[in-house]
Amino acid sequence: MTKVLVVVESPSKAKTINKYLGAGYKVLASVGHIKDLPKKDIGIDFDNNFEPTYETIPGKEKVIRELKSAAKDVETIYVATDPDREGEAIGWHIKEELEGRGKNKKVVRRVLFNEITKSAIQQSFNNPTDIDQHLVDAQQARRVLDRIVGYQVSPLLWDKVRRGLSAGRVQSVALRLVVERERDIEAFVKTEYWTIAANLAAKLPPPFDARLFKVDDKTVKIADFAKDLKNTEVHIRDEVQAAAIVAELQSQVFVVSSVATKEKKRNPVPAFITSKLQQEASRKLRFPVKKTMQVAQRLYEGIEIGDEGAVGLITYMRTDSTRVSDAALSEVRGLIGSQYGAQYLPEKAIHYRSKKGAQDAHEAIRPTSAFRTPESVAAYLGKDEMALYKLIWQRFVASQMLPAIFDQTTIDISAGRKYLLRATGSVLKFDGFLKVYEEGKDEKDEEDAERAMSLPRVEEGETLTLNRLLPEQHFTEPPPRFTEATLVKALEEQGIGRPSTYAAIMTVIQDREYVARKEGRFFPTELGFIVNDLLVASFDDLFNVQYTAHMEEELDEIEEGKVRWTDTLAEFYAKFTVDLKAAKENMRDVKRQEIITDEKCENCGSPMAIKFGRYGQFLACTNYPECKTTRDIPKPHDEAGEEAHAEAAEETCDNCGRPMVLKRGRFGQFLACTGYPECKTTRKIQKGGQFAAPDVVLEESCPQCSQHLVVKQGRFGPFTACSNYPKCKFIKQETTGVACPECGGDIAVRKGKRGKTFYGCANYPACKFALWDKPLPQSCPKCDNRFIVEKYKKDGTRELVCKNEGCDYKEQIASEVSETAAVS
Repeated sequence: MTKVLVVVESPSKAKTINKYLGAGYKVLASVGHIKDLPKKDIGIDFDNNFEPTYETIPGKEKVIRELKSAAKDVETIYVATDPDREGEAIGWHIKEELEGRGKNKKVVRRVLFNEITKSAIQQSFNNPTDIDQHLVDAQQARRVLDRIVGYQVSPLLWDKVRRGLSAGRVQSVALRLVVERERDIEAFVKTEYWTIAANLAAKLPPPFDARLFKVDDKTVKIADFAKDLKNTEVHIRDEVQAAAIVAELQSQVFVVSSVATKEKKRNPVPAFITSKLQQEASRKLRFPVKKTMQVAQRLYEGIEIGDEGAVGLITYMRTDSTRVSDAALSEVRGLIGSQYGAQYLPEKAIHYRSKKGAQDAHEAIRPTSAFRTPESVAAYLGKDEMALYKLIWQRFVASQMLPAIFDQTTIDISAGRKYLLRATGSVLKFDGFLKVYEEGKDEKDEEDAERAMSLPRVEEGETLTLNRLLPEQHFTEPPPRFTEATLVKALEEQGIGRPSTYAAIMTVIQDREYVARKEGRFFPTELGFIVNDLLVASFDDLFNVQYTAHMEEELDEIEEGKVRWTDTLAEFYAKFTVDLKAAKENMRDVKRQEIITDEKCENCGSPMAIKFGRYGQFLACTNYPECKTTRDIPKPHDEAGEEAHAEAAEETCDNCGRPMVLKRGRFGQFLACTGYPECKTTRKIQKGGQFAAPDVVLEESCPQCSQHLVVKQGRFGPFTACSNYPKCKFIKQETTGVACPECGGDIAVRKGKRGKTFYGCANYPACKFALWDKPLPQSCPKCDNRFIVEKYKKDGTRELVCKNEGCDYKEQIASEVSETAAVS
């Protein structure tokens, strides 16, 4: 008989825990939150000390009924939701629903575990606690703060810009960082500078490069030209100055003035905290922050490991602490000693200090058992799970190993009395923790260059032979745009957000189309610029780095019981209402504003005005609605766009001969006929601002309307269609020569939404037969089926397979590479 009910958040976590608790326990999942603020109302009573109104989340009624039904027959209920603020708030709502009253009141206890292992779960059930109201209040304060901002500022943006926009308290500050970085890049003025290196040969190989380090005892400056030069610095500004130095160096004798070799240690880094895991997974695995947390959640909640069953492989993944339990330290030290040798093991375990302001509620992210190596669990993990687990395991093991030791050699070389050159190189003497793991970097640094430099053995006073001089022109670079990894790093460093919020911030600013990712870096969109500028102009004292970091500290103090959550809200709301009132009166109305330009409408001659629409700013005729002419505006610093505008003036419509203009749609700029809506001809713009070639007219006629067929450029490549489109929508499809087994039509080559090739009946939508594998027009030698398919396997090999149900015909096809190898 069930005596105890345990409630967790996810079904997979329930399955893992149930295995360790056994008979007498029933483990059910709430599947996340069961209550929240209402969707259609702000849900906050401002006159009653910010009292929130919570409602059952639509769709969770069945979950609550199941929980209540299970709670009827038990004496004790354990809430085992995640060990953080959000988990505590979920547990609080579960307690409210299940505790009951009077004679039917149940005992509701809270259990916390940092890892889902047998020992951790047994220990937590032996030491239950109560729901921590301070944690609940901290989460309530965050939720109410975000609701106030979202529900009262977002409608302003809807009215002034467009519907569907949002202004989150923390996401707006993240957007501000991205926008301000972009403006720094736009305002950046490049500075020219030159470096000079000499390729030299000593008595012993190899030849090496030494860079010019000093001129007349002044250090050659190669960065940070925004600051004035010091008296001890010199800047090689241009080619003339560099050429003069090169000419003088040609006649000098290069003599080794000093050789210094010193031992340099490189220390290991601590086990992961959440932000560092997100950054490293982005650098090394190319995982978005959201994906990293989803994969980590699966590893934490439990993976089926053979006979062991479901096992939690890592500790809780939302943490800002580098602390590790003594038992885990003892275990990993045993692994290092046995697997890598005593020479890699420090005398004592290494204890890392957490950053200032860390909540330190949980351990660092680590494997639940160091002896569960990546190789031992590889057969049970998916590709992404394996990659992330390996990263976590390696980092944890490396964190308890000895430092790596390098021999760093610096050679100073005098060239006459005026010039000093320097060469620096590092040689790995002892690999230490690098045997297991090396932290990734966002940008290369001097240490990378040193390790790549191989220096010969030289002696002081040795004369070197000059092979050649290498003057090189450089320009200072603007600050780099943020990647997900560097934006998380910036938010963490400035105290914005907490481990549980970074993934949501990255997702929201992209989903709202405030930023776009190109080649892994964030670019603010035109919409992002406008939203940021409106918010900063109206709420500068709230949507800034310092105030947002201060609010995070306030939430931490609520959690610690130092501040009442309602006092924090009252202080915020007093400031917020003043700004909100001013914003309603003074915020710029982007949606309705018109900026009249000198441009004239090509159709009616009226002035054109700059307006803002769904896809950004555009030019529109002021004679609307009589004239509906619109035109795209090239973006600042968009040379390709300006060239496209210039070329567009010379383009004419292939169908009606009228001029073409640039417009912007869902997928970017395109060329459209000015005769729209009578003529709907469009032409896409290729990369670099070049227009796609006009349709190629074929001699073949359309079988449906007898007009010419033309070759068009589609989203996934060229295709043949009727020139009478849209009146005739005939599209000629490439066929495979195989008849459809369902209707007898041709099986054609098709493209999916993402460009992936598949094979479907040409009579679609009347017939929906489709295959992923390529059908071949040859019958099955085993069952005489009319066709077989060619399958590509994950290892790159191919095989012929019969798709007829019940036929097991398979035949391996030798690859071209192996055939060639066999012939040779």
